[in-house]
Amino acid sequence: MHIKKIVFIIFLLIPFFLRAQEKDIRFAFVTDTHYSVGSYSVGNLRTCIKDINTLDSLDFVILGGDLTDFGTDEEIAGVKSLLDSLKYKYYVVAGNHDANWSESGCNTFLKIFGYEHFEFEYGGWRFIGCNCGPDMRMAPALIPKESMLWLKNLPAGRKTIFINHYPQDTSVLNYFDVTRQLKKIGVEFEIGGHWHRNTVLNYDGIPAILGRSSLWNGKSVGYNIVKIKGDYVTVSERSISGGVAVQNSPWYSKKLVPVADTVNYDSHGLPASYPWMKYDVNETYPEVREVWKFSDDANIVAGFARKGSVAYYTTASGGLRAISVKDGHRIWSVDFPGKIFSTPAVEGRYLVFGCTDGYVYAVNRGNGKLIWKYECNKSVLSSPAIFNGKVYIGASDGIFRALNLKDGSLFWANGNISGFVECLPYVDGRQVVFGSWANKLYSLDPNDGHIQWIWECKRPSRMFSPASCWPVKSHGRIFIAVPDRKMYAIDAATGKEVFHINKSARESIGLSEDGSTVYTKSMYHRLIATPADIPAGSICKYAEKEGDDYNLPAGMEKWNVETGAGYEISPTSIAEKDGIVLMPTDKGNLLAFSAADGSNLWAHKISIAMLNPMTVWKSNGKLFILASTMDGIVTLLSY
Repeated sequence: MHIKKIVFIIFLLIPFFLRAQEKDIRFAFVTDTHYSVGSYSVGNLRTCIKDINTLDSLDFVILGGDLTDFGTDEEIAGVKSLLDSLKYKYYVVAGNHDANWSESGCNTFLKIFGYEHFEFEYGGWRFIGCNCGPDMRMAPALIPKESMLWLKNLPAGRKTIFINHYPQDTSVLNYFDVTRQLKKIGVEFEIGGHWHRNTVLNYDGIPAILGRSSLWNGKSVGYNIVKIKGDYVTVSERSISGGVAVQNSPWYSKKLVPVADTVNYDSHGLPASYPWMKYDVNETYPEVREVWKFSDDANIVAGFARKGSVAYYTTASGGLRAISVKDGHRIWSVDFPGKIFSTPAVEGRYLVFGCTDGYVYAVNRGNGKLIWKYECNKSVLSSPAIFNGKVYIGASDGIFRALNLKDGSLFWANGNISGFVECLPYVDGRQVVFGSWANKLYSLDPNDGHIQWIWECKRPSRMFSPASCWPVKSHGRIFIAVPDRKMYAIDAATGKEVFHINKSARESIGLSEDGSTVYTKSMYHRLIATPADIPAGSICKYAEKEGDDYNLPAGMEKWNVETGAGYEISPTSIAEKDGIVLMPTDKGNLLAFSAADGSNLWAHKISIAMLNPMTVWKSNGKLFILASTMDGIVTLLSY
């Protein structure tokens, strides 16, 4: 037979082959289970699983994230054990509750489930799903670089359904990059959770739904059944109450078609509808100069150590980098077997940090070669503080340690710490102060580690712990910012509360160079400067409604200004240098204010993602700011 005729026949048969591969698909979508030992969530999920196992015509089950409530090792193992009782194959993606408060730094989720993204084909459709962050820091979601690279490496030309915990709107900092890539690879439909209710959305042309939580909503527990017949999708809620399951009529139906990208992007890759500060703000303040700037190949979720002309930072992929402060070029890089969320500390030849593989490491700052390592029982998420030859560092195993800087030997260990530690502790000759994810703030004796006092946030949820903020000390007081939206002043000697200020903070706090002023930022566009020496017993109460002005009694507030940042939840510390207050944000913007009166000085956009802890210094009359963002941007600014 002539070759052209063979090719022609094959071409005619392709649609028949494709239709033969296609078949009706029916799967259960369960999301936001929030598994927590001892809570009603366990029974709710068990009820859903029992009902799913009674169905005879499902093809698989997909879990849409927030499988756990707090991301603990116990919760992850528990929910995995329960899900294994499903008679159908299932696929999972992680949610923010699985990642943001993970005592293992997200390692346990990967270890227990075996993956952080999935891809499979069924009935003529490709199903893909990935994690969403934020990893270990309170910020809007951010699809990690590793997942973005995975998406970009997927072949195009296949009908695809994308599963992610978050809605791919402005809830995700790099939503426009994600959506643009999904269109390139053929995504025609998206499924998510996060909002705990059945919702219809559209992401620049890609149709999408969010599913209800499996939790009891006052009427029922439940999940959704998704059916795909040809190019038509329908979604129906299956609700369970009093032991009776009801399959409701479809609340969503849609014919799925290929989606073209019609969005216009500017020279920085931002869509015209981008709702926050754009890069053109940098043209408004040309006096802020980028000395150099580069993009790492991994996410960065920690700050810098600096010694002379060399700076050091860690990455969420397990990298430790040394770079030149002069031009940003990489001097050396070493990879470690766990994710790193620890800001390194440097003294002499020693560069020290914690790693989620369970070790505290000390390497030679000149070449990255190992000097010593100390094994903990769980991940080490916190940042080390070096003081008088000792390395002070917490871990996720309920132990806070003081190690010998020279050889890593143990000076002392306090094993009575509730919750895991992730912050940089405050250390001086009198005390070591740090928070944990058990609502507690500890003060330990730096010489032998005994507990001097424990302060506790009275809110019942662990999510209101003073754990992310880096405590500061002045005028005999420890100052912390807590997610209950209060700034607390605590007597450094006794642990007794001196005063608190409502709605003035979340997790970010800073101290002026001279120690006279404490800086906090509210979740809603306010930056507040409070004298550190307010008399004990003062009544400091902010307005009751969000968005109202926050006014302390006369004489008790230095200044209180509008930042223009909008809703903002970054825990990164505020810094002051040479009369300039530097406020990092969760959307890559660095805002500068006068320490004297709070007036706005300038703004600079570094990236679209959360700023990490900065390193700031003055040289030759100029202010230098070494900064990085969660999406891997590293830059040196001068002003």
